[in-house]
Amino acid sequence: MSATASLRLPPLPTVRDLVRLYRLRAIKQLSQNFLMDERITDKIVKTAGYLRNHYVCEVGPGPGGITRSIINRKPKKLIVVEKDNRFLPTLELLKESSAGHVDVEIEIGDILTYNFEKGFNEIPKHNWYEAPPPLHIIGNLPFSVSTYLIVKWLKEISLKTSAWAYGRTSMTLTFQKEVAERIVAAVADKQRCRLSLMCQTWCDVEHKFTIPGKAFVPKPDVDVGL
Repeated sequence: MSATASLRLPPLPTVRDLVRLYRLRAIKQLSQNFLMDERITDKIVKTAGYLRNHYVCEVGPGPGGITRSIINRKPKKLIVVEKDNRFLPTLELLKESSAGHVDVEIEIGDILTYNFEKGFNEIPKHNWYEAPPPLHIIGNLPFSVSTYLIVKWLKEISLKTSAWAYGRTSMTLTFQKEVAERIVAAVADKQRCRLSLMCQTWCDVEHKFTIPGKAFVPKPDVDVGL
């Protein structure tokens, strides 16, 4: 394998097969919707930018669809934070398969209380006005917590704490399409709201693309914006 090639995991059951094997059903109360199309998960991870030898935190990996795409980009370290321990067997399989190539850590817990500074304590801290640190947050966020979570992170950005103690850490996240449109809404746009102002005060935001609801299992009632 060349130095610039992506890592390809050894042959594994598909995410769809693993969901069937472990009888993993999405829990509506947790706003769970699985992404199983590798073309879409690869596109999401490609949007996050250069990951080779960088550090990544994936929020809510579920059965591991996006996780596989992240591993294939060969980050130095990947921490997945998952609240639902039913997904531990599938995540452990990915961890074992990538051993020796990517340092994968599995945290069973709530991203709302996750300590980024403990998990990524080996990253040198960058001046805020320097190039961003080699740390990326990627996640297919549950609809039920997405707005609350981004508001919490905006506060941490303003204080330069948590994942932003290292500098201008990037985020690649999914939201309900309507929420994504509000986040990026320009002045005088009908979607412009308090969330637009908060996000655009502290971040450079961009709606990269829309994922149709039919790409998720189970299919949500709305499309999703990245």
